[in-house]
Amino acid sequence: MTGERALLRRAVLAVGALVTVTIVLSGCFPGVPPAEPRPSSTSSYAGPNASEIAPLRGTTVPAGSVRRPALAAKIDNLEDARPQWGLERADVVFEELVEGGLTRYLGVWHSDVPDLIGPIRSIRPMDPDIVAPFGGIIAYSGGQPIFVGMMEATGLYNAVHGNADTAGLFFRTDERESPHDVLLRAPELISAHRELAAPPQQFAYGLDAASSSAGRSGDPVSRIDVVFSDSRYPAWAWSAKRGQYLRLQEGAPDTDSAGAQLGATNVVVLRVAIDRTFGSVPKTVLVGSGDGWLATGGKAVHVTWSKAASAAPIQLLDDLGLPARLAPGNTWIELLPDDGLLTLTP
Repeated sequence: MTGERALLRRAVLAVGALVTVTIVLSGCFPGVPPAEPRPSSTSSYAGPNASEIAPLRGTTVPAGSVRRPALAAKIDNLEDARPQWGLERADVVFEELVEGGLTRYLGVWHSDVPDLIGPIRSIRPMDPDIVAPFGGIIAYSGGQPIFVGMMEATGLYNAVHGNADTAGLFFRTDERESPHDVLLRAPELISAHRELAAPPQQFAYGLDAASSSAGRSGDPVSRIDVVFSDSRYPAWAWSAKRGQYLRLQEGAPDTDSAGAQLGATNVVVLRVAIDRTFGSVPKTVLVGSGDGWLATGGKAVHVTWSKAASAAPIQLLDDLGLPARLAPGNTWIELLPDDGLLTLTP
């Protein structure tokens, strides 16, 4: 908590200077052009090498290559489920608190879809609020009827393990013990629902890490420690060599199925309230607002997050009230309960 407060004080003290910089960059003075915004996901460039912006990564891709629905899936994070399949290729990953102080992931794949993702697990009450803004497909292995009903109400296509319409898409692998053994053939599921729209862009992006909000006005942060509970305390360590924050879980490197350490271009930590309406199953409260931090390029900046409705995207604003810009690349979002601990190490 000491590192978090220190960086917040420095962010507040720097507001006056940032206002001046922002006025200059906005083109309010003669002869100074406005800063060029990152093109939206609908932007394209004419010609033989036409391109567009991947809406969930902010990267430039060949035109037409991401005209497909997003696929979100509930992913296991118990020790017996690691390493997961395909998590390293997700555009966005949310980590959320579940019962017993454990966490699970909700990953979203769009620009880069692996052959297999998993282990697939059941949904929780906050998942509809997380995935509704992305549209497309949500894959999971079931859940309490009340949670399933909430998910079906989003209007997303619900791909559920064991249902007749998903026969052959989910299967159990002999490499893991049940219930950590359900995998999904992701490309086949997406191909079966090409009629669904591509996801809208969720966040603003800079042209690169240096022009992101953290790159422009953040403080150096070499490590991010997040404590959900005594049994779940992930961390992120900056790697200049890879240009990413590399993930650790409970003090050890968190690796993918090929043995490489998981990494993220952007790490977003959002302070969230927990609703105990469902007894032992905590519900992260996402419709509302709160404090957060955005880290990229070895720097972090304070942000304020808000979400107006279940189907509305999460908005991130910097301390000047302007949209916070991520760097092009993948993003991990830590949904940290208000009573959790956050330490930012310079």
